[in-house]
Amino acid sequence: MISYKKHNEIDRKKWDACINHSLNGLIYAHSWYLDIVCPGWEALAEEDYTSVMPLTCGKKYGMHYLYPPYFAQQLGIFSKEELTEEKAEGFLRSIPARYKFIEMHLNTRNTFEYPGFQVKRNTNIELALEGSYETLHRKFSEDIKRNIKKAGKHSVSLQKKIAPAALIRLFRNNTGKKINNLSGKNYKTLLHLIETCIKKGHADVWGAFMNDKLCAGVVWVKNNDRTIFLFSATDAAAKRSGAMHFLIDTFIRENAGKKMILDFEGSNIPSLARFY
Repeated sequence: MISYKKHNEIDRKKWDACINHSLNGLIYAHSWYLDIVCPGWEALAEEDYTSVMPLTCGKKYGMHYLYPPYFAQQLGIFSKEELTEEKAEGFLRSIPARYKFIEMHLNTRNTFEYPGFQVKRNTNIELALEGSYETLHRKFSEDIKRNIKKAGKHSVSLQKKIAPAALIRLFRNNTGKKINNLSGKNYKTLLHLIETCIKKGHADVWGAFMNDKLCAGVVWVKNNDRTIFLFSATDAAAKRSGAMHFLIDTFIRENAGKKMILDFEGSNIPSLARFY
């Protein structure tokens, strides 16, 4: 039986145990992560938390709604057992009627049709690192290989412990000026999220430097056998020097041969998909 849980009714110990032991567990769905990206989140849970689904909720103009929060690419249903289409539909039918608008990003094991809902397929890009670096490198595009070499010619260097605030500042001073979908509140949430992930041992922040100046950086968020390319930033110098390619290549080089998925979080934008 699937039941609705208000925020203060969720058994966090059982919730996180379910996520940890789910066939499709992702760091985005841990209770502490949800607390940061969507304070006050609610939930649906099967009896004894065998399967769960977070309800990332908001309220505006008196209307309750569900929305996909920033920095949590995939949520949806998580289960310790193989999820059936019938059970998945049962979760969606159990969403309380008070939510008048629903938009959710489900996860890769929730790919059913869901009659009555409009379904859009999104792109996610993953690289299995189990092979040797040489095997992986051979499959890089020629453009990527050129940019990695370019980074060497520009003497791009790596530092592995960068202050999250410095990386966010680099982003806001460059890409951030060209977009308007992230607010000051969103950046504060991101900073809190990265700092919390670092404290819990789930994140590393790498920076690429040219002439002792930070020009590119990546936040790697890791949990179990998956590392997520959660956030990145570059400036004009990084684009000229291939600094971002250098950072990603270094990560692949250092982790090749491990049972690990490098999750780029994908993109429906063709130019970004080609970059990855």
